[in-house]
Amino acid sequence: MICRQFLVSGRVQGVGFRAFARREMEALGMVGSAINLTDGRVDVRTSGTPEQLDRFEEALWRGPILAHVTGIDVRDEA
Repeated sequence: MICRQFLVSGRVQGVGFRAFARREMEALGMVGSAINLTDGRVDVRTSGTPEQLDRFEEALWRGPILAHVTGIDVRDEA
């Protein structure tokens, strides 16, 4: 299992992005958290297999319908 942080930027607050991220985690059999940051980004942390994490990142780029993701900073965690 790999633990990973995704810092998601763009129009990602006030559009249901955190709930979307949690649903995607659940659909992929993963657990984690998603919180709004004061700078407008969403901090998403989860763990999974490399394949799960790749699929999850693809979903984050899509986001919910009202979101517009402009960037994702990805960091592996210890």
